[in-house]
Amino acid sequence: MKLDSPSRRRFLGALGAAAAGIAGCQSPGRSDPDPDPGSTGADDQTGSAGESAVSEAYGSAADAVASIRVYADDGGGSQGSGFLVDDRHLVTNEHVVAGGSDYHVRFADTGWREVSLVGADVYSDLAVLRIDDSPSGTAPLSFVDSDPPVGTQVVAIGNPFGLAGSVSAGIVSGVDRTLESANNFSIADAVQTDAAVNPGNSGGPLVTVDGDVVGVISAGGGDNVAFAVSAALTQRVVPTLVGGDEYEHSYMGVVLQDVTPRLAEAGRIDPEAGVYIDQVVEGGPSDGVLQGSDRRVDQSGVEVGVGGDVIRRLNDTRTPTRQELSTFLALETSPGDTIDVTLDRDGQRQRVQLPLGTRPDP
Repeated sequence: MKLDSPSRRRFLGALGAAAAGIAGCQSPGRSDPDPDPGSTGADDQTGSAGESAVSEAYGSAADAVASIRVYADDGGGSQGSGFLVDDRHLVTNEHVVAGGSDYHVRFADTGWREVSLVGADVYSDLAVLRIDDSPSGTAPLSFVDSDPPVGTQVVAIGNPFGLAGSVSAGIVSGVDRTLESANNFSIADAVQTDAAVNPGNSGGPLVTVDGDVVGVISAGGGDNVAFAVSAALTQRVVPTLVGGDEYEHSYMGVVLQDVTPRLAEAGRIDPEAGVYIDQVVEGGPSDGVLQGSDRRVDQSGVEVGVGGDVIRRLNDTRTPTRQELSTFLALETSPGDTIDVTLDRDGQRQRVQLPLGTRPDP
């Protein structure tokens, strides 16, 4: 599936994101010269009700969080964060390791250790590193079973601007968000938080006060809007990467838009919540099954595509927006599955079957 919304970088830029607009694209060199492993870097919350919970969350998870430095053959590089998911593997972001040739990690009580890249998936912004000598006695982090309710207190742990062992606190301020990955494809089911996230935080864990991972921090710029790849998507992708294989994402081969009042008026379609198909990719899974715009009309000075299908359900799941549609594809389907698509076409409700393909290489 493709989305026609602005890219993640442009979107975060519009929100005032700093640097490259993502949390981990910081060049090596701007780091703590000799960070104190015992320093949490937490905001002063003396006397606040949340101080104990934040401190306990940090204490339960911080030992499994590492600083990451990546070096490229051309002399460039980046730095970010990562965390242990078992005795030999760390999870981080794909954009942290992209273009690298040498990878090093440092935990709170260790020096730098060389690690190897096992696998990376650009479409979920996840990567896995293998370490042969993880710190003795350090417990890997576990994941939550499902997206926590909006308002749940969470803690971001990582290395913003290279400041090792930093923590910031906030809440889950949204779930089921959609971010952009390569070639305008989407990362579904992202978790939104108001915890401060900055360059260098990328790949670090966003955890509950119990120390369970809500998501892998992916994007933010120090404002009150940041995003993490959800625990649910991470747990689908990471085992495949650990096994040395490429993760395959389901693919419809369409360009989508939410049904807005302007689109509904221009296309004379029912304004009931749904997802409009603006384009069908030639040769893709939806070619010959679904229908995109057949013409464009001027609507209040804006060109709008009309004549396309409006998706109302995938199988028995309602798809009122692109977010719900993306999440269903990402978490409930695999390439090769055939799904039932309930749609409106030319004013008539129909149900068609769509065999899903595999998302093409970026």
